[in-house]
Amino acid sequence: MTKRLWSVSDLSEYLGIPVGTLYQWRHRGQGPRARKVGRHLRYDPSDVQSWLDEAA
Repeated sequence: MTKRLWSVSDLSEYLGIPVGTLYQWRHRGQGPRARKVGRHLRYDPSDVQSWLDEAA
């Protein structure tokens, strides 16, 4: 079974930050790595955890 990728809304809820902040981070090359799936951004939870670990 494959793991589920997070949407921008999922990550926003997880981190407790506005969706707009995630889009700003992406535009600036900051934040966790995102992938385009079709026209949608998706985040791998393991990439998010790695990014959080590095930021600490």
